[in-house]
Amino acid sequence: MSMSFVPFDPSADSEKEKLLRACFLTFPGIGSGHLRQIIEIWGSASAAQARAPRDGKLPDGWLRDFAGCCKAAAPAQMAQILSREGIRLAAPEESEYPLLLRECPDAPPLLFYKGELRAAQEGIGIVGARKATAYGKAAAERLAREISGAGFVIVSGLARGIDGAAHAGALRSGGLTWAFMAGGLEYVYPPEHRELAAKITASGGALLSEFAPGTPWRPQHFPMRNRLISGVSRGVVVVEAGERSGSLITADFALEQGRDVFAVPGPIFSEISLGTHQLLRSGALLAACGEDVAGEYIKPAGAKATGAKAAAPRPAPRPAAGHKEILNCLSDTPLHIDELRRQCRQSGPEISLSLLELELGGRILSLPGQHFVLARG
Repeated sequence: MSMSFVPFDPSADSEKEKLLRACFLTFPGIGSGHLRQIIEIWGSASAAQARAPRDGKLPDGWLRDFAGCCKAAAPAQMAQILSREGIRLAAPEESEYPLLLRECPDAPPLLFYKGELRAAQEGIGIVGARKATAYGKAAAERLAREISGAGFVIVSGLARGIDGAAHAGALRSGGLTWAFMAGGLEYVYPPEHRELAAKITASGGALLSEFAPGTPWRPQHFPMRNRLISGVSRGVVVVEAGERSGSLITADFALEQGRDVFAVPGPIFSEISLGTHQLLRSGALLAACGEDVAGEYIKPAGAKATGAKAAAPRPAPRPAAGHKEILNCLSDTPLHIDELRRQCRQSGPEISLSLLELELGGRILSLPGQHFVLARG
């Protein structure tokens, strides 16, 4: 059963209430779960600050520790930090707070975000392995482009591999994407995704976290982050996952929250697809294209009209004979250059030049160790 949040009293200072909640989340040992209990006990953060220090009947433990910290809350200082970092606040009582997440029993009493949140936006989560294959990243990007084109927000965790490909696919389609973080929003992890994070906010999307500024990224935060990815989503698509992947934790949260779980099949020889194949055996829905996912739902407000004719894509130029031979040999499974030489019967300089031309033309991808695969999407 979801927690009931009472709308802010118009006569009350709602901004101060949110700032106090943010302050409480910086107290030792206080997380979103404790903050929910504080609001349930005293009705609001403002009331807790006023009454908790005077309550002599509090039991030993975190509640008494919290009461002892209340006077240290500094809303004005918190406001300065948030302003400096460009971070905004959203509470479940407010319309911009994600509607689906608000319905979850463990919805955070406060979200920190950069970018834009709009009322009634609906998400589709796309998650998967950090050490993703070229096939997995191409699948995630294509699914994100197609699902985003149907009007859904693409939700993921900004991690390496599948997450990054999903965010990038949404951006390439001109759609919106949200990235949930496992620490304070002044940090971007991994650091190579700083540019991607900037593009997400610049395009009208958002970076979100339930952790206050200054909170470091810790391993135990990632499962907590994963429940928010599924919580804001109608369904969650798992693209690549090993048998013990964190993406399977997200799928478990999705099922607990009443969300749909989709899985992308992978090569039967790939260990990184063992988790997704297990999901399919357990009843997950097959996701081979965006329509497999978006077609399960009524299109949300703002979806692109289906009656308009899309511009016909330009046909790819016909490959030269040597290029065609290479393309016929390649697939989604990496192939070493020596094996390509053997199959194509081309000299070393010839095949090296052909591979370079195909890569520059976007037809193939070069992987570490002189391996090559077809480029998808």
